[in-house]
Amino acid sequence: MPLEITPSGQACGASVRGVDLTASLDEATIAAIRAAWLEHHVLAFPDQRLSDDDLELFTLHFGPFGDDPFIAPIAGREHVIAVKRAAEETAPVFAEAWHTDWSFQETPPAGTCLFGITIPPKGGDTLFANQQKALEEMPASLRARLEGKQAVHTAKAAYAPDGAYGEVDQATDRSMDIRPSTDAEKTQLHPIIRKHPETGSEGIYGCLGYIAAIDGVDAAEGMALLGELYQWQTQDQFVYRHKWQENMLVMWDNRSVLHMATSGYDGHARLLHRTTIGVKT
Repeated sequence: MPLEITPSGQACGASVRGVDLTASLDEATIAAIRAAWLEHHVLAFPDQRLSDDDLELFTLHFGPFGDDPFIAPIAGREHVIAVKRAAEETAPVFAEAWHTDWSFQETPPAGTCLFGITIPPKGGDTLFANQQKALEEMPASLRARLEGKQAVHTAKAAYAPDGAYGEVDQATDRSMDIRPSTDAEKTQLHPIIRKHPETGSEGIYGCLGYIAAIDGVDAAEGMALLGELYQWQTQDQFVYRHKWQENMLVMWDNRSVLHMATSGYDGHARLLHRTTIGVKT
């Protein structure tokens, strides 16, 4: 049965039906999913009752497991992370800021898979910003100032001991098992404008948060430019708002979109299991 792909009608994203992800997938189906993923950047598969084994197997169809730093996996697994929040939790919502996963690594992951287990009746949407579209529509004057420059990526602001999820956060009632470390202070350079390794399409890579500076540019000048870039790349015209359902798997392309969590579900528990799609070598 061919895949039933329905575009979101927004800046990116599509829903996929006509496939059972708990069954063995043949090469043609895997290729069709990959093609849809590269075209739409974010795919949602509703009505999939996945076990953690199913989630891991699906992930491995698209690459090796990526390396997930600073967050402990769930018990009995090496590659599954619980993105969770208790009903009465008061700690700040995890990842409620624009980013692309682990961009501070030397070889950042290709994608992320997230499976909805306990979904609140309201709130908790995930936003995705299409960075190829953002580049296509960028004013030539802004692009000229970014062309050829490399950004300094680091996890320091988030996962260092004095970061957002550091020692102060560890004293809160956060449900997630986050492990801050001085390793977060390391830096890595990546081009701000780069070609997608599979499609060749150009896009913006990363944003403020995991980007601390522009290599070779005066600090104040660089931060001003990064701020201008952030204001451009996160505009509503580039954004897809994803609404979750229980038993829904979402996979997104970290090479072409930014994403962020949203709140709005106080008093309700939320649980999703996550894997990371690494890069084939």
